[in-house]
Amino acid sequence: MGRWPPAALGVTFRRVPESIYTGGCLCGAVRYEARGVARYVCYCHCESCRRAAGAALVPWATFERAQLRITHGTLAGYPSSAGVLRGFCSACGTSLTYQSEARAADVDIAVASLDEPAALAPRMHLWVQDKLPWLPISDGLPQYPAGLGDEDG
Repeated sequence: MGRWPPAALGVTFRRVPESIYTGGCLCGAVRYEARGVARYVCYCHCESCRRAAGAALVPWATFERAQLRITHGTLAGYPSSAGVLRGFCSACGTSLTYQSEARAADVDIAVASLDEPAALAPRMHLWVQDKLPWLPISDGLPQYPAGLGDEDG
């Protein structure tokens, strides 16, 4: 088979650059970059995430753990439940990451901690069974009563 597209069509392709997302905590003590494709961009309504962030829900984006690099400072950790480590800034308390032994190759990054959070719009709601009753969901996104095969929030 010949080259596609044929040069006679006058079409050329550019290689799409790898996506790089940067972010950090409120006070700037912790900065990070995540490379690659963000998967499972979601709103989490579980009680554990709500308490950890002090919010009604938390938007997360999943990346390959090997693609996350702390570029400034040190990420503190809190084992919020068996097999789960939540990463945060020890100076200002900003919730930054979620790591689970059940998904050892992945890390979830708090979308709101990104420098450009609008770049990753959530595509689903997880743990809706834990949703606060005064928070209506009317965005038309898929809703799941629990996680997508995860052990908890």
